[in-house]
Amino acid sequence: MNERQNPTTTSRNSAVTVIGLGPMGQAMVRVLLGAGHPVTVWNRTAARADGVVADGAVRAATAREAVEASDLVILSLTDYRAMYDVLDGATGALAGRTLVNLSSDTPDRTREAAAWAAGHGATLLTGGVMTPAPMVGTEAAFVYYSGGGQALERHRAALALLGSPKYLGADPGLAQLMYQAHLTVFLSTLSGLMQATAMLGTAGMKAAEALPEILATADSIGEMLRAGEETPGAALDAGEHPGALSTVTMMGATADHIVETATALGHDLALPLAVQAHYRRAIEDGRGGDNWTRIIDGIRRPAE
Repeated sequence: MNERQNPTTTSRNSAVTVIGLGPMGQAMVRVLLGAGHPVTVWNRTAARADGVVADGAVRAATAREAVEASDLVILSLTDYRAMYDVLDGATGALAGRTLVNLSSDTPDRTREAAAWAAGHGATLLTGGVMTPAPMVGTEAAFVYYSGGGQALERHRAALALLGSPKYLGADPGLAQLMYQAHLTVFLSTLSGLMQATAMLGTAGMKAAEALPEILATADSIGEMLRAGEETPGAALDAGEHPGALSTVTMMGATADHIVETATALGHDLALPLAVQAHYRRAIEDGRGGDNWTRIIDGIRRPAE
């Protein structure tokens, strides 16, 4: 059965409202318009709507008018607090609608927002967009969702245009937790790249020369973790940390050397010390001979 035949799925040209017109919101509007959806838009700074209105979107005079225009309301805002601010005067129009909040915040705040939406007769679908604005609507784009599973199926035709939907379950906080997990890796990696570039810069190496070398390591991490007997996922689930290749002690010694080098260079030590602390904690717990994955124990249960 295709989406046109499925009575629980909205039409491919159903109306959609997008509230919040930063780069991500504007990109989503253009993808939806390109697929033939009537799109109503609203933004607190009205001028941000000018470009997408010129492309065919309809500008609503108020947030309530925007909500009333569509059963599917997509929110692309700074955080969940902004959702309350924007929809404060539109709560009477929320009943029966699906709110898809693609804003970033904490899992607990998304759960609170789901209860708030339900209290006004709406369904909240939490989303985490795992692509930058220029890639919205491409084959590489995907979006994590959690919360209202039936709402996702009802609006799948429209939402799939933005990126492949990956539904994680009924917990409204789970998509946000997955998004934060991805960003933890992303932001930590970016800081590591800048720390490394700064280190090499002290020897006169330009960033244009240093970054290609450093990025080779960043690119290879996933491949290394997926290869061999020490692929961490299954072993972590089983509580196993075999130390045949890279032990806590070995990795901890490297962390010590990085701290010493950064100290000698006069660089910020926040990141090197944080990494060093993970390995020192595992060693103090008598786990030096285990695989480096043992540091997860200290992350899960930090020392008091």
